[in-house]
Amino acid sequence: MKQDNVAASAQAQPGGAAASRPGTGELDIAVIVPTFNELDNVEAIVERLDRVLAGLAHEIIFVDDNSPDGTADKVRALVAKYPQVRCVQRIGRRGLSIAVVEGFMATSAPVAAVIDGDLQHDETRLPEMLETLRREGADIVVGSRYMEGGGFGDWSQNRLRMSKLATALSLRLTGVTLSDPMSGFFMVRMEAFRARVGDVTGVGYKILLDILSARGAQLSLAEVPYEFATRQAGESKLDNKVMLDFFELLIARTLGRYVPTKFIMFSMVGALGVVVHMAILSGLFGTGLTGFAVAQATATVVAMTVNFFVNNFFPYFDRRLTGWALLPGWLSFCAASAVGALANVGLAVFLFDNVGLPWVLAALAGIVVGAIWNYAITALYTWKDPS
Repeated sequence: MKQDNVAASAQAQPGGAAASRPGTGELDIAVIVPTFNELDNVEAIVERLDRVLAGLAHEIIFVDDNSPDGTADKVRALVAKYPQVRCVQRIGRRGLSIAVVEGFMATSAPVAAVIDGDLQHDETRLPEMLETLRREGADIVVGSRYMEGGGFGDWSQNRLRMSKLATALSLRLTGVTLSDPMSGFFMVRMEAFRARVGDVTGVGYKILLDILSARGAQLSLAEVPYEFATRQAGESKLDNKVMLDFFELLIARTLGRYVPTKFIMFSMVGALGVVVHMAILSGLFGTGLTGFAVAQATATVVAMTVNFFVNNFFPYFDRRLTGWALLPGWLSFCAASAVGALANVGLAVFLFDNVGLPWVLAALAGIVVGAIWNYAITALYTWKDPS
């Protein structure tokens, strides 16, 4: 996995409260807190962690995705009072999983925990998790909502059903024995993490699942129950993106090992476009409502439009266009698709007429070239990566 440069914008001061073991500079644990627009929660998180980790040499690393609400500035302001606090402010890139990875790679502690910046994870379980990790020699200790003593708070039934489905799929993907492989609250030995970080994708929100499914030596696992709390401040970032991220991670861990994940998702949408095109063509020309030329043109425009909006929601949900940006996005997508269609037809005709390739193979070659063109150009211009 390609590692981004990490800019640490505030360093812990030596000699702070419980910052390190006196005279050694060694840490017991680091707590990684990925944030985006969590200004109102930052100080409460630090106060809670400082209280429950009293007596442990610890540092608290906030990894902030350049929050417009000033979260990073708030973290830096807390360093004077809490010198064990650090801030990694990421510019031009986002994503919870990769933020956690950068936090892990920024610490020298032998153990690191992940806790959300919304106060919904139970920080009082951290000492028990550390004790469990040490006592059982575990590589990872997971905070489980499914164990006896754990729970999901005020989750809706629909959200619970989605979680159970994702959990079942995760267990099949990883082959591990855990009640809650989708948990975002866990603790890991850094030695074990660094041994497999090269195969961590950094896709989406489910960093634990990413780590568990990465190539590497078998991990020793343990679990501790916790109750998922209700958010007290700020806005929830959990929406359809979570399931889309999860689906993207599943693709990345299967076919995505051989073909770029975004290209697979883009091609799936393209296949849907073919179905839409043929349905429109059949409905207009097949029933005699219009001539072939009009039916074909209409089907082409409708299919390209459907593809644009589905791509905007599915493969490129992390770069989704909204508002007035949809119009130039749609125009650039249609332009790229038109050129891709010409390349498709031109190559297929050439291979059939001049090379003597069977029509099926010639058509498939044209489709592949057209799909690659469309994917490359729209990724560069329609859904340009902000980083």
